[in-house]
Amino acid sequence: MPALNQITCVEDFRRLARRRVPRMFYDYMDSGSWTESTYRANEADLQALKFRQRVAVDIARRSLRARLLGEDVAMPLALAPTGLTGMQRADGEILAARAAERFGVPFTLSTMSICSIEDVAARTSRPFWFQLYVMRDREFIGRLIDRARAARCSALMVTLDLQVMGQRHKDIRNGLSTPPRPTLANLANLALKPQWCLEMLRTPRRAFGNIVGHAKGVADMRSLASWTAEQFDATLNWSDLAWIKERWGGKLIVKGIMDAQDARRAVDAGADALVVSNHGGRQLDGAPSSIAALPAIAQAVGGRIEVWMDGGVRSGQDTLRALALGARGVLIGRAFLYALAARGEAGVLRCLEILANELDVTMAFCGRTRIQDVDRRVLVNPEAAC
Repeated sequence: MPALNQITCVEDFRRLARRRVPRMFYDYMDSGSWTESTYRANEADLQALKFRQRVAVDIARRSLRARLLGEDVAMPLALAPTGLTGMQRADGEILAARAAERFGVPFTLSTMSICSIEDVAARTSRPFWFQLYVMRDREFIGRLIDRARAARCSALMVTLDLQVMGQRHKDIRNGLSTPPRPTLANLANLALKPQWCLEMLRTPRRAFGNIVGHAKGVADMRSLASWTAEQFDATLNWSDLAWIKERWGGKLIVKGIMDAQDARRAVDAGADALVVSNHGGRQLDGAPSSIAALPAIAQAVGGRIEVWMDGGVRSGQDTLRALALGARGVLIGRAFLYALAARGEAGVLRCLEILANELDVTMAFCGRTRIQDVDRRVLVNPEAAC
């Protein structure tokens, strides 16, 4: 196992995670829907954008500090909401939230987390964001919003692109479940991951902590499976945001925007920020990459709302590319999950340090000293991703 200071990029963490995590949870983390073309495009289209190097510029005093939703952050980046984070590493949501707090960037807890809202709030001191899936049981959703407020969450992120589930072939083949079903194939794979198994046995948190014991009729994992299958709400529409916004009463983020018209609807709905996102290529395969959708969306809303982006961000250089094309900040999912799975809280902190260093050095090569001054001029071919 390499020392943390020998891990120099996100790809190092990915390789370590693959060796450590059971196959069904690694595949859940590192795959897309259908042919995975959009999943791959998220990374490839970012890599197609080339930087304009500048020289003989005074770059001695540089700063990555920024503000997201009025919060001071060490760099314009947040940890995205990711389901089953506590299956990548025992108590994973708590560990990731602590690392984000130590570094100085926001953490977002998923509705489909293993650790509950209350678990994370009790073990962190910095307010975090909570991500909401809107389900048919509106009474449960209302209580979930109230729980997020009681836990002092500083923003609510509503994910809009999961009215139906994209087909994820690997999850189906693996029989994804939490905790894993004791099939012969699963037991054989778990036998090869003894450290993961040992850590999971030591924690009581192995189910969906925000749902089990809170949703009506869901007292265990057996009842959760049937409840979840019935809860995706195909009727979700923009008018539902008015009720959510009123019930929440605080900062509102909408996630899953891939179209300029939808971006304008988000503004009209009173959102404070939107996330250009195709769910990491896990929903509509064949959709454009997030970076390809970003410029038109940023132009459409004209600064009336904060525009962020996720999808394919694996380096600080990718962060700079997104900022150049109009994002105020980025969210990372897989990048921090690899680090969490590989090395826990220390791994996530090291991942953030790596991303910050890459962002800082690349910004310097482009002749910029303040992250707020990054624009399309740092790219040779800003149209390449469009």
